[in-house]
Amino acid sequence: MVTRTVDLRSDTVTKPTEAMRAAMASADVDDDVLGADPTAQRFEEEMARIMGKEAALFVPSGTMGNLISVLVHCEIRGSEVIMGDNSHIHVYENGGIATIGGVHPKTVENNPDGTMDIDRIEAAIRHPNGALYYPTTRLICLENTHANCGGRCISADYTDRVGELARKHGLKLHIDGARIFNASVALGVPVHRLVQSADSVSVCMSKGLGAPVGSVIVGTKEFITKAKRLRKTLGGGMRQIGVLCAAAFVALRENVVKLEDDHRKAKIFADGLKEIKQFRVSASSVETNMVFFDIVDPSVISPESLCATLEKFGVLAMPTSSTSLRVVIHFQISEGDIHYALTCIKQAIQEAVAVGIAK
Repeated sequence: MVTRTVDLRSDTVTKPTEAMRAAMASADVDDDVLGADPTAQRFEEEMARIMGKEAALFVPSGTMGNLISVLVHCEIRGSEVIMGDNSHIHVYENGGIATIGGVHPKTVENNPDGTMDIDRIEAAIRHPNGALYYPTTRLICLENTHANCGGRCISADYTDRVGELARKHGLKLHIDGARIFNASVALGVPVHRLVQSADSVSVCMSKGLGAPVGSVIVGTKEFITKAKRLRKTLGGGMRQIGVLCAAAFVALRENVVKLEDDHRKAKIFADGLKEIKQFRVSASSVETNMVFFDIVDPSVISPESLCATLEKFGVLAMPTSSTSLRVVIHFQISEGDIHYALTCIKQAIQEAVAVGIAK
């Protein structure tokens, strides 16, 4: 019988802390659709201040936050947005910018560190002379940290260069900053500096920060006014959201300081995997709370089989391809959990190898 659970599938699996539950229970609330929820107002004002932007808006999810942001910047159907081919918006958000907004994605190859080559971004911008034939470029999207590239951090300098390019061509810049606080901690750069060149940013409160629900988008007052209307259109206008914002407030106050330890534990995990010859992992690429690793010979054990075996020990992980897996560390994973998971992985591999030899 499994007596221990170590959930490494994502940092979205955290449970609300007692402090969050207490804050939710005692939150001062009112109708936010009517603009009257005091806790939501205070939280949005604080997020805008921290991010260095004029205003902020609480939304139910990061996917909605990104969708709203793209649609505000691309108000005309048939607009085009340049984004990484491995970005979360392009891969995992259900094609919403196209199906709902009529916005065309123009992808540029993501480098292993999550960036896109500046010259390739510029080359992807449509020339006005081709307006009769092509979509009109209106937006560039970056992702920081970049999840599919292993939680890699995007520097302020790189973001500034993309921002300069956007302004040169009259475009806007949006940052999918679901884990922007992880990047801030890892780089040692204030979060407002990382997004200084951006016209809008989405920030997830329910990933590394550990709140139960919600994201925030920030930008100018004019941008947020339009975003609020779109939030209502998309069904994201909620009433007494102070209950949720109260938990997010606690996450912001108590859990940002824990991210550095999450990153430390991720490196411990990566170092442990390096000792298992059946795996290939680049510990130097582990910059934040994510560890991606490859199985050298999937014929011995596949990612799906490994995850199924680990689940019997109470260790939950996630395949990312036919040869690779991902684990994500969060503040409710202890160093002891890390060592337990590594022990279970070694045992699973040993059993798989033994079965292979027996065959």
